[in-house]
Amino acid sequence: MTNEDFNSLTQRAWVEIDYQALAHNVSSLKRILAPETKLMTVIKADAYGHGAITVAKAVLDSGADYLAIATLSEGIDLRKAGINAPIMILGAINTPDEIKEIIRWNLEPTICNSEQGAIFARTLADLGQRLSVHLKIDTGMSRLGTLWHETVTFVKEIKYCPYLSIKSLYSHLATADDLDPTVINLQHERFKEAIRELKAHGIHIPMVHLANSAGTMVGQEFHYDMVRVGLGLYGLYPAPHLRDKVSLKPVMAVKTRITHIKEVPVGTGVSYGHSFKCDRPSTIAVIGIGYADGVPRLLSNKMKVIIRGKYIPQIGNITMDQIMLDITDFPDLKVGDIVTLIGQNSDLTISADDWANIIGTISWEILCGFKHRLPRI
Repeated sequence: MTNEDFNSLTQRAWVEIDYQALAHNVSSLKRILAPETKLMTVIKADAYGHGAITVAKAVLDSGADYLAIATLSEGIDLRKAGINAPIMILGAINTPDEIKEIIRWNLEPTICNSEQGAIFARTLADLGQRLSVHLKIDTGMSRLGTLWHETVTFVKEIKYCPYLSIKSLYSHLATADDLDPTVINLQHERFKEAIRELKAHGIHIPMVHLANSAGTMVGQEFHYDMVRVGLGLYGLYPAPHLRDKVSLKPVMAVKTRITHIKEVPVGTGVSYGHSFKCDRPSTIAVIGIGYADGVPRLLSNKMKVIIRGKYIPQIGNITMDQIMLDITDFPDLKVGDIVTLIGQNSDLTISADDWANIIGTISWEILCGFKHRLPRI
């Protein structure tokens, strides 16, 4: 990217992606795994808002073994971009047309129950095609998957279909980020029971996996043959008590510029609804980003930004394309100054966790919320 390209893309607002941080996170995660344990990087939802194609290439170059996405279309986009690594679809597939596209694009689907298995079996028989699949069992998430105590019956039905090849068996942890280990231990025991039952029936599964980001950080007993890491890949921790488990660096920064500055008298109302009124003669800066770009309106009058190494308070209701700041105490600021909403500036930092804590949500939602009219730099 030339300086001219960069300048044209950063006149309003943008997202910066630090690929050195991404490489660092892959390396750090691999260091806590046993040498034989594979790293599956979860890049669904456009890599949690970071840009799936560029993230996929970067993590594979850094040593990731597998990619995971949620939908068929996400997998097709990666294949069209020339990515040849194994790609697993985490979501449920239910139609012959989807199965045909999976075969065409060499993707690896998840089968969640016998009914889906039957659809695959009929479609593949009609096509005379063989397909590698992953089987999902439910150990307590109560989302996708066959109940753990029905694992043997489920696996047998898939195993004896001549056109299906079982690549892995997996489950998903519901509370791995919780300080209370009761549920994660219960799920783990159910998973181990399912594996024991399969072995008792002489059924070999090439690969089993259980751990998400939190499970990966909790301990190696959850790692098995592969771990599936999403949030940790992007440099955030699923819970504060997991911070000492692995060294991660945030990958995303969100920035904009001051587009307008004005002086207003005491008592002036700011933005829609006048939820903020100036209690002194004030200087207001307008920045070129808003809730249409992914800044939650619930942050109105509660957030701060960083400009030139200083925290600046946001005032008034956040609007669709613009946000107001109180820069009365910072008279040196000018139109065109870069504003950091998420990221580091000087020795100050604002994280997706900070926003999530303010509005009572999770950092995953914050990251996934930044819209595509913000160019990724």
